[in-house]
Amino acid sequence: MDLSSLLADLTAEADRNGVQQFIVGAVVQHGGKVLLLQRPRDDFMGGIFELPSGKVEAGEALDAALVREVAEETGLDVTAVGGYLGSFDYVSGSGKRSRQFTFAVDVATPEPVTLQEHDGHTWTPLTDDPPVTDEVKAVLNTYREAQNR
Repeated sequence: MDLSSLLADLTAEADRNGVQQFIVGAVVQHGGKVLLLQRPRDDFMGGIFELPSGKVEAGEALDAALVREVAEETGLDVTAVGGYLGSFDYVSGSGKRSRQFTFAVDVATPEPVTLQEHDGHTWTPLTDDPPVTDEVKAVLNTYREAQNR
């Protein structure tokens, strides 16, 4: 299945499931490490580490939102959207039923990371147990398995 068909299927299913807000997340990997961003302490779920991610704007395609969000949150330029790694649902800070769709991405260069919305970042080895939610751990496990195939 090509990327555009996959994206259409994912959004149609989320619409059928009553998801109110689409979120995209990116696994940015370099040298066996993944980029994690630390949420501001005074924000929803403050202080946790997460993947670069953000809201899909009305009428915006998932892949376009992914490229935009990675650039906004990290200053990095996405050169390719790779494999789909899965999704998870949650209730946002504003009470909306949200679904995060996560993809592997390639970036032109991994540095410098320029933060706009987060308090910090780290490059965490894929072999470590990262300080993230269980949902993000599951996505990272899917990514690891895909890399080992």
